Amino acid sequence: MAVLYFSLLFQLFICLVFSLPTGRNSICGYRSCPATNPSMLNVHLVPHTHDDVGWLKTVDQYYYGDRNNIQHAGVQYILDSVIDQLQKDPARRFIYVETAFFYRWWRQQSQSTQRIVTQLVNEGRLEFINGGWCMSDEATTHYSAVIDQMTLGLRFLNDTFGECGRPRVAWHIDPFGHAREHASIFAQMGYDGFFFGRLDYQDKAHRMKTKEMEMLWRASESLTPPLADLFTGVLPNGYNPPEGFCWDQLCDDAPIRDDPDLEDYNVDEIVQKFLNASYKQAAFYKANHIIMTMGSDFQYENANLWYKNMDKLIKYVNALQAKGSKVNVLYSTPSCYLQELNLANLTWPQKTDDFFPYADDAHDFWTGYFTSRPALKLYERLSNSRLQTCTQLEVLGGPKSKSGPFGEGDSDTMKRAMGVAQHHDAVSGTEKQHVAYDYARRLATGWAHCEVLVLNSLAILSGSEAPRVFCENLNISVCPLTESSHKFSMNVYNPLGRTVSWPVRLPVNGSAYSVTDANGRAVESQVVPLSKSTQEVRRNRGYAKGELVFQVEAPPLGYTTYIISMLQDEPPASRGKPTAARSIQNKFLKVTFDDTTGLLSSLTNLETNQTIRLTQNFYWYNASAGNNKESHQTSGAYIFRPNSSDPFVINKTAVTQIVTVSSTVQEVTQWFSPWVSQVVRLYEGHRELELEWTVGPVPVADGLGKEVITRLDTDIKSSDYFYTDSNGREVLERRKDYRPTWELKQTEPVAGNYYPINSRAYIKDDKHQLTVVTDRSQGASSLYNGSLEIMLHRRLLYDDNRGVGEPLSEPGDFLDGLVARGRLLLTLTPPDTAADVHRPLAQGMVLQPLLSFQDGTPSANTKLEFSGLQTVLPPAVHLLTLSQWDKDTVLIRLEHQYQAKESKTHSQPVTVNLQKLFSTLDVLGVSEMSLGANQWKEDMKRLQWNTGKTSKPLPLSAKDPSPREVTLNPMEIRTFLLRVQPL
Repeated sequence: MAVLYFSLLFQLFICLVFSLPTGRNSICGYRSCPATNPSMLNVHLVPHTHDDVGWLKTVDQYYYGDRNNIQHAGVQYILDSVIDQLQKDPARRFIYVETAFFYRWWRQQSQSTQRIVTQLVNEGRLEFINGGWCMSDEATTHYSAVIDQMTLGLRFLNDTFGECGRPRVAWHIDPFGHAREHASIFAQMGYDGFFFGRLDYQDKAHRMKTKEMEMLWRASESLTPPLADLFTGVLPNGYNPPEGFCWDQLCDDAPIRDDPDLEDYNVDEIVQKFLNASYKQAAFYKANHIIMTMGSDFQYENANLWYKNMDKLIKYVNALQAKGSKVNVLYSTPSCYLQELNLANLTWPQKTDDFFPYADDAHDFWTGYFTSRPALKLYERLSNSRLQTCTQLEVLGGPKSKSGPFGEGDSDTMKRAMGVAQHHDAVSGTEKQHVAYDYARRLATGWAHCEVLVLNSLAILSGSEAPRVFCENLNISVCPLTESSHKFSMNVYNPLGRTVSWPVRLPVNGSAYSVTDANGRAVESQVVPLSKSTQEVRRNRGYAKGELVFQVEAPPLGYTTYIISMLQDEPPASRGKPTAARSIQNKFLKVTFDDTTGLLSSLTNLETNQTIRLTQNFYWYNASAGNNKESHQTSGAYIFRPNSSDPFVINKTAVTQIVTVSSTVQEVTQWFSPWVSQVVRLYEGHRELELEWTVGPVPVADGLGKEVITRLDTDIKSSDYFYTDSNGREVLERRKDYRPTWELKQTEPVAGNYYPINSRAYIKDDKHQLTVVTDRSQGASSLYNGSLEIMLHRRLLYDDNRGVGEPLSEPGDFLDGLVARGRLLLTLTPPDTAADVHRPLAQGMVLQPLLSFQDGTPSANTKLEFSGLQTVLPPAVHLLTLSQWDKDTVLIRLEHQYQAKESKTHSQPVTVNLQKLFSTLDVLGVSEMSLGANQWKEDMKRLQWNTGKTSKPLPLSAKDPSPREVTLNPMEIRTFLLRVQPL
């Protein structure tokens, strides 16, 4: 009875949580769509603005209209003007996309203005499209961050406008290529359709010819259709109006002059021009409905110009129907256009791959931005990890985590900063330099707010309010506390739902230390001398002479504590002279080096008795414009255009030094040049080889821009095939000089074969698979049989004429060029067991443990270890989201992290008991939601589409055994709102 009572209370509660502010007479959504004429060509005019959440100006500058000498744009004035104009005619429509801007504008409005806007939304005259905090990039974003930023925007719209604020259509008119995982996410969020503006020029020409500009995108090979199916349309003019019909104050097109007494009366001319444009566009589409995007970047600051001329256009074009014209023009929205396509009941082509890479001309491949601004890309990825830790500890620590001994903290600031960072000119690296600084500053501010929350939560969970610090520069061996303290403790928080083993390297000045775990057991450790490259990178920012290296093990969704004490207060031994490295190995892997070159020569998996030839080196493509005879296109923030298909090797040999650290770690340092070095590491008990690379400052005094790659060459017979992940989830097959949906005419043999990787890429044959897991988004390719190359860094001397207006040449901390450092993790396995290794490895790279430090020894009553879970999650299950929703509710997402047929062991349905999930929370009620958490799952009803094809059968989806026991099928993400109380 108690369970039933709490269940009824929870149902009442969720009804209150999602009570809708929609008015009684609201006719939003598809019901608000204007009437069309089935016997005519219906032209849907969609008034819109595209408002970048940062690009040439910062977010603040764009909102307020500041620094218009860079670009004339002021978002607040756009919304002011549009709302004013919509009230003047109920037929007018407008769509808005970027919730980050609308959220700010809404909070500044009076109650009377808010009531007017709510009425416009309720009547479908102002419609929200897409609805995320930003319009995210699709190549360089990780799926978890995309889901979070969409959830942030959708929740604001739901809380503010209810059901009428829910977008029906995804709208990515500007991103530079389109990922299959994004389409899958949109479908699982309940969207009915997806429209975008950019696709490869050859692909577009083919689709126009075959009338396949609109299609059904089957966006998952694992999820049972139609769960990840999404109707997708390519817009005819990018996101601009047809030529001659731009009536913004930023445009030069002639207004409609309809006074017949005027000498330059032009109604007949404009109408005929519009009819011609309509029929021309209709020739490339299947239905008797076409869409025209009436707007562009930051337009409608003076909306009267647009609406006055569109009113006239509709009036005069439709007036010709009395004379036999078959064109009907109307104000519309993407969702109304989509509904008409659905009602047409046509058969649509099907697509199963993605839309990468994107080129807008023969030598203009937008594949450079996959790597642009590598430090910002890493910072965004680490910030995502910190955000997940922050939201988890907000739940685990309870309400006092937001207001505790260390002050007032919150996760909302970080959520908004990460939401902005997903924008297609943010993490993509395609913004001006001062805007990149602003994105980084926002992430730092967000973490400062989260840091207080984390400190409070750890104090609550551990019972210790002793001061605690975080070391932000451990990657360059800087941490003032560990460098100076003789005795300190280290807290290791693990955001994953499984126990993790993680190598830790702490900057120290002693030569020997004792390390004990939470149970008082001694942990093997070793002090290694600081590498030369680290000393050069950090310059004067630390004074550690060595690094204390040891392995930590942290419980799932919890923390553990290590006590570190100095035993010998003397500098660690310096590194000896360079010595030739022959091999290093642990019980799982063996790596050999060439005696002559110092390069890697082979990799052996000792468990499976596999050995491959493996050489690795660093190269750079010449990015200058000197020899590009066919085109003046140069590499820039967006575009990768090397002068030659053959890169320059930085050095054919490497100076090596081997450092053996008992059984904790074995490492070899390689120096290739003054600006390129690498440490090759094998940690005890790990099945992956770590390559920690350091590149920069990239020299450009020779007048040549450089795009730096590392290339792995093996004897794997990959036969021009390689594999890359889509936003960190499902893996897609790639093939050199090939596209699955049209016959490619390859014009750029290097750039035209580059694809984005977010967490991994691999090559394989029947026996061997070499997988590379990355720590950030990068560009990758396989240009030779058995080869895999990854672009690490770019420093360029020219702009690529795509709008940024400055070369991609980051100054770095010391104004002599950016130094980038990162890690690649290599695994060698049989292909049929590869996923069992690379899936958890990639998740561990994305969600890394958070280290914090306290000087001295913890007090006797300090709780040294804690887990928020009752038991470890099954290996196939990942806790994607744990976040406080309201006072007594938390949002969780559980995902199956394996694809169908990917793993013999783990590609099976798996069941999790929500009631027995958390160690500190009692689950009183469960309600399933859409992936975007703005609809109840049971209420999701999507438009259905006909492709005329039968799909390959997938195993039947397993069902839930009970309401509290949920079953996850391969690649499935399930979202729940839980009503909880502390145990």
